[in-house]
This record gives sequence, structure tokens and C-alpha cells, in this order.
Amino acid sequence: MVGELVRLIKRRARLAAPRWTDRALGWALPALLLGAFGGRFGRRAAWRGLMSVALSSAVSAGLAKVAGSPVPTRSDKLRALRPGRRVAPAAASPLQPAASAVGFAAGAAQEVPLAGIPLGMSALWLATRRSPHASQQPGAVLAGAATGVLTSLVTRRLWPVAPRTPAEIRPALTRVGEEPSPDGEGITIVVNTSAGPALRRSPTVELQERLPGASVVEVEGEAVSQALEEAAREARAVGVAGGDGSINAAAGLAWAAQKPLMVVPGGTLNHLARDLGIESVSDAVEAVSKGNAVSVDLATIAGKTFLNTASFGAYVDLVDARERLESRIGKWPAVLVALTNVLRKGTPVEVEIDGRRRSVWMIFIGNCRYHPEGFAPSWRERLDDGQLDVRVVDGTQPFARSRLILAVLTGRLGKSRVYDTWRTREMHVKVLGGPLRLARDGETFDGPAEFEVCKAERPVHIYVPER
Repeated sequence: MVGELVRLIKRRARLAAPRWTDRALGWALPALLLGAFGGRFGRRAAWRGLMSVALSSAVSAGLAKVAGSPVPTRSDKLRALRPGRRVAPAAASPLQPAASAVGFAAGAAQEVPLAGIPLGMSALWLATRRSPHASQQPGAVLAGAATGVLTSLVTRRLWPVAPRTPAEIRPALTRVGEEPSPDGEGITIVVNTSAGPALRRSPTVELQERLPGASVVEVEGEAVSQALEEAAREARAVGVAGGDGSINAAAGLAWAAQKPLMVVPGGTLNHLARDLGIESVSDAVEAVSKGNAVSVDLATIAGKTFLNTASFGAYVDLVDARERLESRIGKWPAVLVALTNVLRKGTPVEVEIDGRRRSVWMIFIGNCRYHPEGFAPSWRERLDDGQLDVRVVDGTQPFARSRLILAVLTGRLGKSRVYDTWRTREMHVKVLGGPLRLARDGETFDGPAEFEVCKAERPVHIYVPER
């Protein structure tokens, strides 16, 4: 009895597996693994792979219909559950599974080239073994593989591949000289122990070993601000180990005290550290030891500093919703749930920007110009261009969100009436409905009904490795 039950479960699993592959559900697990353990580029690889699968599945399904490939009937599937059947009845053509498999592998490999080897081998196995007719239809397998590769390349138009190293950025940085400190003497480094993934090792021990003359202070929560204020008052240079929020707070204090800033990446995203080429504790220590520093623009929104981005409207709702959920379900699942809710329920904000009335559904304000154009800005080629990069989705247009998505998919965002972009050094914002919440570098706060977004009159000096 038990043996018969086990055999039945195995037959059902063999029947279900092809459906998972055809419907791209089989790629959810590798996407989750890439997102969880691959860092920033792993997350990008997961999303690009899934985008490729969605596109290749749609295209290959159309090609299969045009080619007249037969689809297994219900009676075919029921016969597959009978004892003695060793395989499930796959679709006659291996076109679709080959397209999905190769699409995911080719898409992910564009962001994480090393992942292309194991994913490519898995794709090859699925493309040739998924259908019992694959060996008799090599043309269909090749057509599916070609479809997967081509659709993965199409995603580059929708979402350009980010540079893996900040080599494009470093030559554009304005170098300044700061006093070298081989042992860290005169530097106070504040380590935010609550920043970043829970499994990440604290940099405290390595900092103490590499910079024995520095004062390394571990704090969390509200104590971070107090420790940074003390460091800005008493130390020769301010150091911070944490995420973009901690670095932003430290930069504002170091700027006000006219002292250089040491940045140690310790958060989840580390946008600024990545753009500066600071990828590890060793990079930060090398920069301080040699006194290498650069000028970086600082911007403010309603008097509060930001180094990366600022916003109001739907994005703020997204951040607030994510923070309410992440303690229960984790950060990235919380982002997905929050994004779904904001897209479904978000409403435009009525404002005046530099005297012009606008209904803003979403606004992006970047400190310096971001690339690529559109609403997926990912990197900067300069950090001292003196400009604010403003991008707006106009909520007065009917079906603004749908039109925005359609414009992105067709590559016509620059000509869409729902999207506007410009560069400026400062902008005045008046909220017609009263005060609202604002966001800066991923953190939200209550803002006034009228405020300025502008560049600071001078830059902040930040230590960077010499490369």
C-alpha cells in the first residue's frame, strides 16, 4: 500500500514538473537563491532572469501555436498516472521549455557572468531532457534556445545592465588631499550594528586590527546619531560603518564640521559606497591610510541632507509600507508586497514645483545625474556635477501608470506625456494639500507644506581607495 502510494506521488511529480518548467515556476528557486545570497548583482540577475523567462515564454507560446505544435490533452495526462508509465506526456515540441531555460540563464548571466556556467548547464539539461521528443526535434530545441537568448537581450533595452565595477565613475571624481592616517589615529568610526543583513559579520574586529589608533564605537538605533555627533565634534575625521541612512547622517555632520568622512559599507544596498568604489573594509582602510579623498556633492530636501536620492508621493508610501512589514516577513518580500499595494492604491499628490502646478504620482530626485534614463536609475558617472536629476510621473494624465509601463516596454519613455525629466540646481515645492511625508536615501520623515530641494554650497570630502 505504502509502496503504491510512493509510486503514485512520483508519477504526479513527473507530471507536475513539466508544467512548472513550461510556466517558468521552476526558475523561482534559483531566482530566490540569487536574490538572497548574490548581493546587489544577484538581485539584478534574478529579476533580469525572470523578465527573460516571462518574455521568452510569451514569444515561444506564440511560435508554438503558429507552428501548430500539439498540446497534451486531459486524457493524455491521466494516462501518465497509470502504473508502468515512466514519463509524463510533455508537449510535443520542446520549444517552450528550451526558451524559458535559456532565457533565464542568459538573462541572469548578463548581471552575474559566473552564474552563467551552472545556469547554462541546467538550461541545456532542461532543453534536451524536458521533452521525450527533444532528440527527434533538435530544430525546436535550437529555436527555443535562440528565442531565450534574443528575449534576454531585449531586457537590456527595458532595463540596461549596470556596470559591475565603478571604473566609469572613478576617473570623473575630483581628487582632494587629506592627511594620511596609517593607523587611524584621530578618526572615530561609528559602527551601526543594526544595519545590513542579519548574517553579515560585523566589521568592528577588522577595523580595530587594521586601524589600532582609531576609536571604534558600536551602537544601534537612536544612539547612532548621538555617537556621530560626538565624533563630528571631537575627531579629526568621521568614520561610519552602516547603510545609506547611516552614511547620509554622518555625511551631513562631517560636512557641517568641515571634516573628511570615512565610509565602510555595512548596509543592504550601499549605493554611495558602490559608486565610490568602496566595496570592503580593506578599501576603506586603504583610503584612510593613504589620505586619498574626493569631493562629493551634498543635497538637501526640507533642510535634511541626502547623498543619493530624495522623493515624495507614492515612493514614500512604499518605504513606509515596507518598514511596517519587513520585521514580519523580511525586507525583500516586504518590498514586493508594499510595491503591489502602492501600485494598486496610490494616488497623485497635488503640488506646485517652481510655480507650476503638477499632479505628481511619483517623483525621483537624484543627487547628480543618474543612468539609465527612465524610472530605473541605477548608477552615476559623476558625483560632483552640481545638478539635481528630477524625473516625474504626471498623475493628471489618464491611465498614467499603465501608460508609463507601456512606454517603458516599447522604449518610448522619452516621448511619453506622462513622464517628464529635467536637471536643476534647486527647486521650490509647495504641497497644495498640506504637509506630507518625504523620503531621503531610503528613510522617511514628516515634511512641511512648503520646502526647498537644493544643492549644498560646498561638497563633502570622502576617503576612497586609489585605483
